[in-house]
Amino acid sequence: MAARKASEPLSKAIVEEVWKWGGMKPTGVTLRCMMDFGSIPTEKSLLLSAQFLHKELAIRIARRAIELENLPYGLSQKPAVLKIIRVRHKNVVPTMALGIQQLKKDLNPEKEPEEIHQFLDRFYMSRIGIRMLIGQHVALHDPHPQPGCVGQIHCQMSPMQVALNASEDARTICMREYGSAPDVKIFGDPNFSFPYVPSHLHLMVFELVKNSLRAVQERFMDSDKHVPDVRIIVADGIEDVTIKISDEGGGIARSGLRKIFTYLYSTAKNPLDEQSYPGGETDLVTMAGFGYGIPISRLYARYFGGDLQIISMEGYGTDAYLHLSRLGDSQEALP
Repeated sequence: MAARKASEPLSKAIVEEVWKWGGMKPTGVTLRCMMDFGSIPTEKSLLLSAQFLHKELAIRIARRAIELENLPYGLSQKPAVLKIIRVRHKNVVPTMALGIQQLKKDLNPEKEPEEIHQFLDRFYMSRIGIRMLIGQHVALHDPHPQPGCVGQIHCQMSPMQVALNASEDARTICMREYGSAPDVKIFGDPNFSFPYVPSHLHLMVFELVKNSLRAVQERFMDSDKHVPDVRIIVADGIEDVTIKISDEGGGIARSGLRKIFTYLYSTAKNPLDEQSYPGGETDLVTMAGFGYGIPISRLYARYFGGDLQIISMEGYGTDAYLHLSRLGDSQEALP
């Protein structure tokens, strides 16, 4: 039977099924629960995981589909968003970013509608949760699991090591963009560890360090002054692990500071438009411009009970405080 074209309407039965599942409430789990459940995977526990996933994914994906079909300001009809709705597409983040850019042309660029901001928070948080559940289930079936890991969760993750790896990756990108990169210095206890998802922390630190490197590099690019280091401090508290990323990149004006957690704002030139991204593959590891790094990093932090705060001194530099729950008892922050 020929495949259904993306432009063809869904059958009534499928629509009713989506609305049925979309009306159910998702079930959040904690990091600790994931660890305890997958610590000794058995045939029975893997079957239970599959059964939970079978129902839970249907609920979460249906809720996303319904919301995508009913977005305000005509966003549901933007070509890039229609691609997400109708076609299986792995580049969801840049594709949705393109949809927002298409919407931005129709709106006041200085103001992001609250409904759009709230939708994007829910959309991306749901995506983080779906990817976490699928990734964890698949990883538990790995016949050669990573030492010290339960699925995607590292039971004794070193935040110092993850910060080092993420910083090196960010410096590589900076070197590629500018030909040089400021140094990054990391301070903390190299022996400290706690249970967390290394890929999540890597993404957050990478995005924050990337922003700091760009700010410092551009501020001192044509200067004879010494280029200051970007500094990372890892503090292990009783409840939280806090990672502070500091730079002397000139800071952010108060008028801009209010916008950095929105999705229509970026201080850099946007690399994504209809000409450079016609819908196919694209280089996603750019230095800046999407305006998504900060808000999505905050969602990753909040997913397991953490948070991200930005404090800036215009004319000097910026401090980013990444708070992560050390206890692992915070339930997924589901929309």
